[in-house]
Amino acid sequence: MEHHFKEKEIAKRVPFYDIVNAKLIAYVIGILLWVEGGMLLICMGVSLLYHEDSYIYFLYATGINLIIGGGLMAYGKGTNTWITRRDGYCVVTFTWLMFSLLGMLPFYMSGEISTLGGAFMETMSGFTTTGFTVIDHLDTMPKGMLFWRALTQWVGGLGIVCFTIALLPVFGGGSLQLFSAEATGVTHDKLHPKISMTTQLLWTVYILLTTVLVILLYIGGVDVFDGICHAFSIMGTGGYSTKQASIAYWNSPFVEYVTSVFMIFASLNFSMLVVCLKGKFSRLFKDGETRWFIGSVLIITFIITLSLHFQLNYPVEKAFRKALFQVSTIHTSCGLATDDYTLWPQFTWMLLIFAMIAGGCTGSTAGGIKNMRIMLMFHAFKNELKQLIHSHAVLPIRINEHVIPPSLLKTVSTFTLFYLLCGFAGCTLLTFFGINFLEAFTSSFSCLGNVGLGFGIYGPNYTMSSMPEVCKWIVSMLMFIGRLELFNVLILFSPVYWKEW
Repeated sequence: MEHHFKEKEIAKRVPFYDIVNAKLIAYVIGILLWVEGGMLLICMGVSLLYHEDSYIYFLYATGINLIIGGGLMAYGKGTNTWITRRDGYCVVTFTWLMFSLLGMLPFYMSGEISTLGGAFMETMSGFTTTGFTVIDHLDTMPKGMLFWRALTQWVGGLGIVCFTIALLPVFGGGSLQLFSAEATGVTHDKLHPKISMTTQLLWTVYILLTTVLVILLYIGGVDVFDGICHAFSIMGTGGYSTKQASIAYWNSPFVEYVTSVFMIFASLNFSMLVVCLKGKFSRLFKDGETRWFIGSVLIITFIITLSLHFQLNYPVEKAFRKALFQVSTIHTSCGLATDDYTLWPQFTWMLLIFAMIAGGCTGSTAGGIKNMRIMLMFHAFKNELKQLIHSHAVLPIRINEHVIPPSLLKTVSTFTLFYLLCGFAGCTLLTFFGINFLEAFTSSFSCLGNVGLGFGIYGPNYTMSSMPEVCKWIVSMLMFIGRLELFNVLILFSPVYWKEW
């Protein structure tokens, strides 16, 4: 009892500025907003290249970013530059919100999107690589705006802060805290003692794969502009297209196969891809999560191929191609489309919903719970069954020849539980505002997993323009907390975060 009272005395609330370094947070966010300003200038250049009047809106948005970013940098100038874990969570959370709030300005000021909720959702969907859109006129949209949509997904794929650390390694010892607060997955691999070098290696592979994809799409008949935009979207597993019909616009088996393969590449652990770049290809195929993910894609594709061939009379090659593409785009949380899967046999929907929730691999640009967590939960389930028979047996879980500590398994279980709870909470809110249950359920988990494809009127042939305004804000928040993997955002609302120990 005495110990309990001592803990109560130690764990006390203190002022905000004593818990986190507000000036440092402001300074770092200011730098990041200048980076966003640079991105907007690139899009302005694209608009000028195509002689579009929309360049002026990128200029306005750039100015606003530079003014706000400069003000924040001036406020935080001269402060202590060491970033703590608490500071890291604040920086990452507020950066993603600020990027979306200021990034929506070109859409809203130009009138391309007429509502604030729609413009914010479009931008949040871009940066979180979700891919849901409210735009119904992509085929006539200015190219500068289309490029901005694609660029948000490409930068958001590996992470805004990760991009800045690789581009401008100015955060010193705090880079690790920022990287850890933003990186997705169960564990975070350091490929180099310096975190700035780690991010540069990741971005080297990212840029290399993007470049190869642009070339292959060009060979397949996709022009350079559309190829770049789609390569950005595919490698970021985002799903934004420059065409209302998405990839189906080209009606090309070559383009569909190339896109399917690169969506899968983008959903693999980029640390593994860096190792492959160094010539150690066997490491990739020995990785348990990679085998689990590829196996899941192939098994679901095989089952759906049989269904499409025997139940809907698709030719074998077409059945395989359509199944592979739709399974890949949903399992990797990419969100492109070449076929309306809502017209497929309904049992295939359950397989696609499983793929939507599972997502890709840890350390990738994909969303979802991640296959490493699914794999760990499966092994834990098997051990529980064995424990019923051999009650005194010690049954460690091994992944890639490493024993998984119980603390990590507990974290995975807690994350999975909260992930499902958040998905159901989002579904409940959407149904409260009048959305059909199937559409609310799939949209909620799709946004939480950053997938960008749903069912019903939010399926592959439709947009979310008809969604009530309040629901656009709800799904935007689901995208946000899903991209930062729940805890990194929810920790800010926990009393524990605001107590000094």
